[in-house]
Amino acid sequence: MIAILLKTLPFFALIGLGFWAGHRRIFPPEAVGWLTKFVFYFALSAMLFRFAANLSLAEIFDLPFVLAYLSASLLLYAGVMALALWRGTPLEEATMEAQCAQSGNTGFLGVPMLVVLLGPAAAGPVLMVLTVDMVVFSSLFTLIITGARGGRIGLHTFGTLALGWLRNPMVVSIVLGLIWSGAALPLPGPVNEFLAILGGAATPGALFAIGASLAGRGAPRLGNAVWLSFAKLVLHPALVAVSALWLFRIDPQPAGVMIAAASLPVAGNLYILAQHYGVAPQRVSTAILISTAASILTVTAVIAWITG
Repeated sequence: MIAILLKTLPFFALIGLGFWAGHRRIFPPEAVGWLTKFVFYFALSAMLFRFAANLSLAEIFDLPFVLAYLSASLLLYAGVMALALWRGTPLEEATMEAQCAQSGNTGFLGVPMLVVLLGPAAAGPVLMVLTVDMVVFSSLFTLIITGARGGRIGLHTFGTLALGWLRNPMVVSIVLGLIWSGAALPLPGPVNEFLAILGGAATPGALFAIGASLAGRGAPRLGNAVWLSFAKLVLHPALVAVSALWLFRIDPQPAGVMIAAASLPVAGNLYILAQHYGVAPQRVSTAILISTAASILTVTAVIAWITG
């Protein structure tokens, strides 16, 4: 456990450094926004494209793997939503709580950290988890919110979802990388080196941006946020572990990566989503803050378990 903590600590130290810089206003909110855009559109996209271009589709897409992750995540999603509705929470807020419990910070934290800690073979499973989260659960959230507000769900809605995928640089990078790989085209040396240099900025940039973005957030509504953090950090990886290891019998290595990805804290982009739709932004912000702080211990414990 201590050995794994010493390996994960530098990643969380970068988050802490970003938090300190944001708190001291050395890195103001507008700077955080620009750094996040750089990481999202350039550095992380270069890393994802390079990973995908060097993998085959079979190394990323495995139907039992997808079904194991999807079934456990849907069970958690439905359970958290049902519990929220039972407490009398409006449907829109219940959906946002379910999204917090399921959607982890796979892009900004999981991809850079897990590939380093668990080895290059982790790239395929992490990309698959990231793709399922972006395509399935982001779409599910949008459809439920649209329906809850009395909007018509038709071809126009699905067209908007497809357009959203095409505008997401992470989705585009993975797809283009797989197309490149499927065409059996080698990456030219200068191109590969360029992508490696640019993608190398993703890890420190993303982790620093996570910390800096948390600096200005308070912690109201602690009760709900603690529950959502527990659901994300404990219940999600536990359900995924049962599904992957005992129900679908996934090989231990990719199953371990899937469990580790499920143990990541609440995704930071959910705050933007909450603000955009006007659905419980303070609750989401607090859940992101608490889950990220607690994940120093919980993610370390999960990685220690799957590697031990």
